[in-house]
This record gives sequence, C-alpha cells and structure tokens, in this order.
Amino acid sequence: MENGGGGSLEARIEQLLAVEKQMRQGSDVSGTKKAVSDILNLCFEANAWKTLNDQIVLLSKRRGQLKQAVTAMVQQAMQYIDQTPDLETRIELIKTLNSVAAGKIYVEIERARLVKKLAKIKEEQGQIAEAADLMQEVAVETFGAMAKTEKIAFILEQVRLCLERDDYVRAQILSRKISPRVFDADTSKEKKKPKEGESIVEEAPADIPSLLELKRIYYELMIRYYSHNNDYLEICRCYKSIYEIPSVKENPQQWTPVLRKICWYLVLSPHDPMQSSLLNATLEDKNLSEIPQFRLLLKQLVTMEVIQWTALWNTFKDDFDNEKNILGGSLGEKAAEDLRQRIIEHNIIVVSKYYSRITLQRLAELLCLSIPEAEKYLSDMVVSKSLVAKIDRPMGIASFQTTKDSNDILNSWATNLEKLLDLVEKSCHQIHKETMVHKAALRA
Repeated sequence: MENGGGGSLEARIEQLLAVEKQMRQGSDVSGTKKAVSDILNLCFEANAWKTLNDQIVLLSKRRGQLKQAVTAMVQQAMQYIDQTPDLETRIELIKTLNSVAAGKIYVEIERARLVKKLAKIKEEQGQIAEAADLMQEVAVETFGAMAKTEKIAFILEQVRLCLERDDYVRAQILSRKISPRVFDADTSKEKKKPKEGESIVEEAPADIPSLLELKRIYYELMIRYYSHNNDYLEICRCYKSIYEIPSVKENPQQWTPVLRKICWYLVLSPHDPMQSSLLNATLEDKNLSEIPQFRLLLKQLVTMEVIQWTALWNTFKDDFDNEKNILGGSLGEKAAEDLRQRIIEHNIIVVSKYYSRITLQRLAELLCLSIPEAEKYLSDMVVSKSLVAKIDRPMGIASFQTTKDSNDILNSWATNLEKLLDLVEKSCHQIHKETMVHKAALRA
C-alpha cells in the first residue's frame, strides 16, 4: 500500500508542505500545527510508514520550525506506535521520534516515554543490557513538568533493569534518586493551581501506578538489592515499610506473610540497637498474636536465657522450609546457617550478662559447641564490637570484665558520693518538714 497511490500521496504532501512553509514563515502557530498534523495523517492513512518517518525528520529540520509544531508532531506520531503493522516498523518509528526529540527540552517528557517503550521491546527480545543502557541515558529527576508518580515509576524501571543485569552498584546509585519520604506525602490534599511563572506539571499517563503502589514496588526492588548482600536488617526494614501500607495492613491475607518475613529477618539480623528497637516494636504489634509461633520466637530472643539450638530448629524447621511457598520467597541460601550463628551470638551475650569469668569448657557446654568453635564465635563477636571479652588460653578462661582506667574509677566514686549526699539532703529536708508539721499540730 506504501507504493500504491504513491504519486498522489507525494503530490498532496507537497501541497501541504507549501502551506506549512507559508504558515511557519508567518509565525502562525495553529496553522503550522494543522499543516504538520495533516501531513502525518495522510501518511498514516496510506500506511506509508517509511514516508511518515521521512516527513517527521524533514519537518523537524525545516528552518525556523516552531517548537509548538514539533511538540504537536511528536505527540501525534506517538499515538501511531501501537498501530504499526509489525515490530520492525514500530522500532523504526520510535527511533525516528527519539532522534527528533533528542536535546529538545520542550519534548523531554515525550522522549522519556519513547525510551521506555523501546527499552521494553529490547527486554522482550532478551536484550536486558541494551534496555538498561537505554533507560540510563534519561535523567527524569531533572524534568520539572513530569508528574511525580511518572518520575518515580521511570527511576524504578531503571533500578529493576540494573538488578536484572546484576549491576548492583548502579542499582543502588539510581535508587538513591528516590527519597523514601516521598511515599509518605498526603495525596488526599487538593492540587493547588500553579501560580504565575510556575511550570505546569503534566498529568501522569493512565498506566502509571499510584504512589502507594509505587511504594510497594520500590521496597520490593530494595529487598532484591539487599538480598544480594544478605543485609538482613535492611530487608526487615523494607518489609516493615510494606507492612505499613494501608491496603496491606487492612487485609490479613496480605499482612500475614509480610509480618512472618519481618520476624524471620529480625531473628537473622545481627544484634545491635536498631535490631533491638525493631524487635521490641514488633513484639508490641497486636497482629503478632495471630501467628503465635512467631511471637514465641521473638520472645525467646528478648528473654535473657540460653536457647537450645536443636530444640529451636526442630520447632521452627517446618515454618522455615514453608517460607519459600509464601509471598516473598525463601530466605536465602545462607539463612539457616546465619540463624544458627545468631542463636549462638544471643547465647554468648546471655552468658556475658550472668558471668564475669567463665571457663571455655563450661562456655562450650552452654553453647552446645566444641571449645575451638566457642572460641571462634566469641572472638568474632569481640572483633565486631558486639561485646568486650578477653580469653586466657593457657588457663582456658574467658573474662567479660572491662578494665577501668583511674579516671573512670574516680568518676564513678564521685558520682556515687554525689548521689549519697543528695539522698542525705533529701532525708534532712523530709525530717525537717515532718517536725514543722508536728509542731504546728501541737500549737493548734
């Protein structure tokens, strides 16, 4: 059809190009836009896709071409993309429009959408690296007129493609372009009308998810990123943020698997103040009573008692294995090994609370380990500064006492003395008050 009736098509295009030239030279915006639109329509109706591409390039390069005409042309041609007869024609049209929009600020949003379409096609063809490279060329965070949700969706797509190609460094850099606080913005407030001089923000396309849906996508991508490094505490915080989404919190079918994951990753996280704070906050959650076995698991960790690893593993092994069938997938290859390590670390902390000195033989018995293993775990915790300890290897004794220097001893002595004098002063005041009250009563 492209060749059939080509002469008449070319003649009609020539007529319209003459009209377009006249309108452009007269700076008639609406007239130029109409002439450009008519040329594109002619090519589209005749199914002359090659001619359409040629005309788009030709019109964009004409001397003194109006910005409004280029914008209208790009927007109109974008509507034809989904109606192309085959994939090759579609790619060619997208590339043509992309080359026209490149470097033009007034069509930067259209170019971003074009790049996204092209990247999706590349990904479907299995060319993930090319799709990721294409997406990274566009810095949407600088687009003032683009809707916030569309910007976030675009950056999230950049992050996802980087994760697909195992480029974790770039995925982290791109993810930092999104501040997690942006998801907590109140969307219920009415949109203010832009003041004079302010740039008008375009409406996001219909296929862009809402802010809360984007929040979930963001944290799911961050879970994938942190899973690569086995950063359990950060994964737990991501699940915590998903758990706080209203649509999740209102539906038990959705929050139950998420809360299970929060509990597991809390147990897998190394002991530190942040982990302890999250652990206690989770224990206070009323929803935890719906999954009592996990409440029991967390309760064991906050109780200063030695946990028998074999008994704990026998109790929770089925739940641990079943996690891979639940939303969010399995806990990772190293998870079972790390869980055992966390229980051992918990037990060492408990021992350090109750003992100032202990033989390595007794420590190994309490931890259900051999003496070299107990020594290794204790040494690792000292290196990571989780606790203070010294091992006397010839004597076979571990000491949990911290040596105080003379300044610390003097300071503690001065503090104790100050507390004692304060107590004496309060006592004297109370005695004096009682005496005065008693005298007043006698006089009366």
